Amino acid sequence: MAGDLKIALTEDQCSLLARYAQLLVEWNRRMNLTAIEDDAGVLTRHLADSLTVLPTLDRLLAGISTPRMIDVGSGAGLPGIPLKIARPQLVVDLMDSTGKKMRFCAAAIGELGLRDIQAIHGRAEEMARRRERREQYDLVIARAVASMPTLAEYLLPFARLGGWCIAMKGAEAQTEAERAQKAITALGGDAAGVEPVALPGAPDRRALIIIRKIRPTPDRYPRPSGAPRAAPL
Repeated sequence: MAGDLKIALTEDQCSLLARYAQLLVEWNRRMNLTAIEDDAGVLTRHLADSLTVLPTLDRLLAGISTPRMIDVGSGAGLPGIPLKIARPQLVVDLMDSTGKKMRFCAAAIGELGLRDIQAIHGRAEEMARRRERREQYDLVIARAVASMPTLAEYLLPFARLGGWCIAMKGAEAQTEAERAQKAITALGGDAAGVEPVALPGAPDRRALIIIRKIRPTPDRYPRPSGAPRAAPL
């Protein structure tokens, strides 16, 4: 998997990723964590897909010794847990509004012996208003959470000035970025960039929407729970 992506990982890191995949498959038999249930699908569609962001992450966070990252709508810990395993220096918060998924993440963190990573049960609209999280992160990331105008309102309030947001998207990334630019600007972001990424073995196209935080997010954002999805900016 790592070799196909041209990513250098240690034997211990590969073992941790394999154990995480095993935990995901095992827990998924008892509770609905992901629609992908087979081992090969989990390795390709979840773990390898999560790791495609690594070259971009390394570039954006270069020079920061212990970067702080939040994975918004993390679900079963994707992409946050694979990225933490691959880059142990990251300080990671996994956040999701579904309690059972955060319980799985907490159990996986303990089973894998990971440090400086925690699972937080909560909604982005509420958590981004807390002093300890608002504009506190070097990197805010999300994978398959919402359309970009909605997602911008979830992500940008967490990013510090000069920090970055990454939305992991599919073939329509460029169109989504263009449609969301008004919202991104209103929330304190610069012009969105789009970078294609390749996932070996997957025929569909993937891309990252990358946004730099250049101004504070106005106090009125994010709006109350449900509003960003019901009425995107």
